Amino acid sequence: MENIPIHLLKDKTTLGLELKHFENGDITTDGAEILNAHRDDHYIFFVLEKGYASLMIDFNEIQLLGNMLYYVLPTQVHNRIRNKMADGWFIAVDTALVPPDCRHVFESRLLLQQPHILNEIQLGQCSNLLTLLHEKYSEPDTQPFYVPVIHALVQSFVIIVASCYTTHSNVNLKTSRLVELTNQFKNLLIAELRSNNSPSEFAARLNVSESYLNEAIKKTTGFSVSYWIQQEVMMEAKRLLYYSQLTVKEIAHTLGYCDNSYFSRLFRKVTGTSAVAFRSQYRK
Repeated sequence: MENIPIHLLKDKTTLGLELKHFENGDITTDGAEILNAHRDDHYIFFVLEKGYASLMIDFNEIQLLGNMLYYVLPTQVHNRIRNKMADGWFIAVDTALVPPDCRHVFESRLLLQQPHILNEIQLGQCSNLLTLLHEKYSEPDTQPFYVPVIHALVQSFVIIVASCYTTHSNVNLKTSRLVELTNQFKNLLIAELRSNNSPSEFAARLNVSESYLNEAIKKTTGFSVSYWIQQEVMMEAKRLLYYSQLTVKEIAHTLGYCDNSYFSRLFRKVTGTSAVAFRSQYRK
């Protein structure tokens, strides 16, 4: 599946967020290539207010109606949503902005997450919050506390979505051994990130060989165990840069890197910017 392209959010925005409101009859002006199957390195959320839309995800046709909520996980193969006959919201969110507890909710679906039907109160809350977020998002980025306000609002939305899905069970879905192992690996990765960044150690904790774990992860996500460890480390580094006062050297050591120069080079390679520049950009 190496030929399936992956779309990077940092290629579109430095804010960690892309937000659009679409209406019945809208025709996208994006390049035709986005209509093809692809992966994203970020979460995508849809709130359908009215009408009808659909998208193909991991070979399954998902039908969305008014008052529905849906999300696409990072690395899930999907086509662009067909929303010409719908009103609603599209929200792309950097994984670093999604709290670990929420990620656990989103990624604990056994196979394919299902649309969640919003009641009138939930729909009103989501629409009002996204309208406010869009207003703030559209303001000049020179406004005081522009980035913290944007991030606080998007995290509030993400938490509301996670709350909706905690009561939305996929009890009728069955899972394969590979999918089950992938979910176990992801949960363990989040829980033990700061104490374990070795593929062999994760394999031992899961009672499988390193080669089998790597094969399972690649078959279900398209990426290796090392890739996911690296992505998690960088996401945690972003959080520490944003929320803490730790120096880059201290963050490197916190995440298990004795050589902070290597850590800095790795951060730049993965994120496209230096750790110092990232902190300055997100705290302006």
